[in-house]
Parts: sequence; C-alpha cells; structure tokens
Amino acid sequence: MSSSLRRGALAAAAIAFSITSLAACGAGGDAQTLQVKPDNAAAKVGNLKVQNVTIITQPDARTTGPAVIAATLFNNGGTAQTVDSITLPNVNLTAEIKPAKGSGKIVVPAHGSVVLGGKGNASAVLPNGSEAVQNASVRKVTFTFSETGAVTLSAFVVPAESYFTKWGPSEVPTGTPSASPTPGKSTTASPKPSTSASKPATTATPTDAASASASPSKSAAGH
Repeated sequence: MSSSLRRGALAAAAIAFSITSLAACGAGGDAQTLQVKPDNAAAKVGNLKVQNVTIITQPDARTTGPAVIAATLFNNGGTAQTVDSITLPNVNLTAEIKPAKGSGKIVVPAHGSVVLGGKGNASAVLPNGSEAVQNASVRKVTFTFSETGAVTLSAFVVPAESYFTKWGPSEVPTGTPSASPTPGKSTTASPKPSTSASKPATTATPTDAASASASPSKSAAGH
C-alpha cells in the first residue's frame, strides 16, 4: 500500500472513531444499556447531572392513570446527595419518589448514579399524571437535591409504547366495560327440570353455570 493510501485509511479510521466517541459521550455511559434516546432532556449543575429525562404516560392512548418520570442521575462529587422532590411546576404535580429498595429518599451516591424508571429501579410516579400532561408536549421538570438544590429542565411526554414500554407506568387501569347482552337472547340459562322427584335439588358449580350460559337453549334455536 502506498504511503498516501495508508494516510487516507488512517484518517478515515480516526474520523470514524471520533464520531463514535462523541456519540457515546453525548448519550452517557448508561444510555445504550437503558435504551433511552441520547437527545432527551439533560442538565448539569455543579457535580450533579440529570440525563435522559422523559415523562411516560399510559399506553394505548389511555388518558387516566399514573405517569412516570424516567431519568438517570449522576453524582460526580465526593458527597452523596438525596433527591428531595421532583415536580412539574407548570401543571402543579409532585412525583411520589421511592428508592429501588427499602423506603425513604432516593440517594445518589458519591461518584455514582441512580436510574429512575424500569423494573428494579428507583421510581418517580405522578398520580393521575396521564390526565394532566399531553403526549408529544414538552413539560418543565424540577429535581431538587439536598446539596445542589433545584435543577430544572424540559422533558418530552411520550406514551409507554415501543422501547418506552418497560420504562413506563407499571400500573395500567383495568375494568373495561363488559360487553352488552345481545338483544333477543337470554343471558341467564334456564334451570333444567328435575328428572326425579325423589332426588334433592343440587346447586350448580361455577363451571356448570358457565357451561350453561355458553350453550344456547334448544327452544331459542327454534327446535
């Protein structure tokens, strides 16, 4: 290989390495593991860095139920700090924050990090948050730390779908309305006549009742 070709190959490799390194730095050390987009909200104040902040609402266009705040908190200082509160000041919401284990405040250890959201991690839940925020909107989120104080940034609101599914609310509202009975059809099975007068009446088990309800009667079918 000529010296000019060799220099060109080395230059191309250096550019590719630089782009990869910059992308990794912008995403943060945990971004690939957390599967969170690197262009989500981030802010740095003193030794504290708040990264990948996202407000995740209920899936499937549900408008009721809790929402959650997903984020990664980094502490580059030599002293641990606690998360005293997480609020959405514009809509007057305060998150219920819990550590990954035990109770009390969330602690961001010295030279360490804490993940909010997802199974087995600390949590920040907004009760009825899906009603107060709108998907695809941007909301201000304020993190208040014991030493650094308030850190405010703007975060996107997204539903718990696609790769946000496992970071979204763990509580999904249930109790969908039951199907209405079909007009003209009886929803209650008629009791079967006793085949023997000497036999005492028996009580149908739940399985027998379900089978009777599922089978149409002969008289309804016109036989």
